[in-house]
Amino acid sequence: MDILETARLKLRTISSDDAEFYLKLINDPSYISNIGDKGIRTVDAAKESIQQGPMAMQAQLGFSLYLVELHTEARPTGICGLIKRDGLENVDIGYAFLPAFAGQGLAREAASAVMQYAHETLGIQRLVAITAPDNARSSHLLEKIGFRFEKIIRLTRNGKEEVSKFYTHDFN
Repeated sequence: MDILETARLKLRTISSDDAEFYLKLINDPSYISNIGDKGIRTVDAAKESIQQGPMAMQAQLGFSLYLVELHTEARPTGICGLIKRDGLENVDIGYAFLPAFAGQGLAREAASAVMQYAHETLGIQRLVAITAPDNARSSHLLEKIGFRFEKIIRLTRNGKEEVSKFYTHDFN
């Protein structure tokens, strides 16, 4: 299902049919170093992760991570969307793109559109974001789209405690 469009991008719900792309994205070294290793190594495991993650969240909450495609080629470039994480009070914006699409402003374009969608369509008044402490590109992007660094936090993910930079954006 199409969620939103920008000048260059289409964001749509991710489905099991996107498992090969998802597997490639989450096993990219930049994804693993900046977001974490999900331990998913097969297409079947990727399908299961999509079903239990974004598809379940979309059905339950009405939002999730979305597949980002270029209009011109209908080719997946990354994911961007909203997540309700255990351990965070507010909805979190998240994104990840394949390295081939870095530096083209696609993450900024997608994240800005998702922010607008969150506020105008879903009525969300506050978004948060987390990044790895040394992920300067992501920190810079968040600040460019109006987030402000608030603090360093500790979250438990996949049974491990991780330190993250915590950003907030209030629409008021």
